[in-house]
Parts: sequence; C-alpha cells; structure tokens
Amino acid sequence: MRRASPSRFVRWSAITIAAAVVACGAGTGEPREPAASADTTPAAVGSASPTTGTSYTGLLSEEAFKAIHELKADRAPAPRGQEVQVEGSTAYLSLPLDAKAPLPGVVVIHEWWGLNEHIRHWTDRLAEDGYAALAVDLYGGKVAANADDAMAAMKAVNDEGALKILRGANRFLETDPRTRSPRTGSIGWCFGGAWSLQLAMHEPALDAAVIYYGRLVTDVAALQAIRAPVLGVFGNKDGGIPPKAVDEFDKALHEAGVMHSILRYDADHAFANPSGKRYDEKAAEDAWKHVRAFLAMHLKDG
Repeated sequence: MRRASPSRFVRWSAITIAAAVVACGAGTGEPREPAASADTTPAAVGSASPTTGTSYTGLLSEEAFKAIHELKADRAPAPRGQEVQVEGSTAYLSLPLDAKAPLPGVVVIHEWWGLNEHIRHWTDRLAEDGYAALAVDLYGGKVAANADDAMAAMKAVNDEGALKILRGANRFLETDPRTRSPRTGSIGWCFGGAWSLQLAMHEPALDAAVIYYGRLVTDVAALQAIRAPVLGVFGNKDGGIPPKAVDEFDKALHEAGVMHSILRYDADHAFANPSGKRYDEKAAEDAWKHVRAFLAMHLKDG
C-alpha cells in the first residue's frame, strides 16, 4: 500500500485559489443562485455510492443539468493512442512518444458524454506530459450524441461494474509491460470526477486523485478509506455543486484525515471542458497548471 508523505503535498493557499477576474465562459448566461439551504445538506451532496441518495445531477434537476452540458461543433484532433481491453471493456491507452516503461500512470474518466474524441484528446495531452494515460469506458461503448442519450447512459451505469473497470484500469497501468507504472493517479470531470473520487475511496494503491466538479461525498467514515492525496477543482457559479457543498466536502476530508487541496474559480460548471459551450479559458488554464503540478508531485517526483 502506497501513501504520499504529507511533506510532499503542497496546500495551495489552504482552501481557495480564486480567479476573481475570470468571467463565465461562452454560453453561460447569468449565474444561477445556489439551491435553498435545505438542499445543501451533506445528504444532498452525496454518499459513498454515486447512485444512491441524489442523482448524478447534484442539486440540479435533470433538465437543468442537461442545459449546462452543451457541446460545441468543434472536432478534436485525431487520436494517436490505441484501444486495449480492461475487464472486458474497451479503453484508450496513450503513451509518451519514445518513452519506455516504467511510466507514471493516470486513469482518465470521461464526462457524461462517454469516451468520445475529446476525452481521447485529453488522454493524449496527459501522455504528452509524460504519463501512461488510460481512458476507461463506463458506458459499454456508447457515446452520446445529445443530452437525452447522455442522461440515459449515465443513469444506466452499474456501480459495481464501473468500480471493477476502474480498479482494473489501475492494475493494467501497474502491470502491463508497456506501462509498469510505479505510481498511479486518476482524473475525471463531472460524471468522471465523481468516479475519480470513488476510485480513490476503493483503491488503496492509488497515489493521487483529481476531481473536476464531480458529485461529492461527505460521509467521513467513507472518506477515511482514501489513501491518496486529493485535488478538487470547482466553480463558484456551479449551481449543481455550489460553494456550500464544496465547504462540506472540504470539512469532511479534513475530519477524515485525507490530504487534500481545493481550487475554486469564479466560473460555472464544466468550465474546464474546451469542447463545451461553458469553457472558460483563463480559469481552465490556471486549473490545469495546478493539476499538472499536483500530478507531477505525487506521480513523478521523489
């Protein structure tokens, strides 16, 4: 079992690195008010299982959740990785050019659209940064073309099966001759952010976990299972995961003794997705800078 030393963990100005000058991305519209206080209790934020309690939509209705996940028409660059099999599921593996094992590994977890070309491109970006990046498919090969299909695919995910794939992906990175990763981490956005947290809770061998505005867990007992440092990235204008919900998450992590840091930006949900209409370039670039430093510290350094 591996666990990062506290001395190797940077706490970026405690809880907040706010990009105060950042405006909402294109197509964002007016910031939404957080839901009533009765809906921002820890029980509404989440529990140990992503599909128990509230839905993946957090504090938003399904229709509101659909509305904040519009895609642009832009195409992603051509992928340069390869398909592999993980626990009977197809995954996408991207490796650094001219690099040989052992390589630090990252499990990449898609948004609610599925393992599409944009997630493959993000996986290639991680490979360019020196990681063996493995993007899982939790939708069984389905890639949503519209919000209704994405919602249906997301709701159909089986928790046990998803965790089996995620843990299998971590083992793949550790054992495959092309990767043989001595350290592994996870990263996910929205739906994938929730599962990045779940992987950290269920995989003691994980060395780092990045959660971009995914559904949260505030059960201290459940969070105590986490052995990896956690980096959470959130938008203060996110109606589904408002600042109060992030406060509860931060507090629960502290009480659970989990090493962590929280980044907050004056941006909306999905602000880091360049293929989305709510993309906020300035906030996304700053967040990515910190994510890169976090992953390098826990997966490469030392």
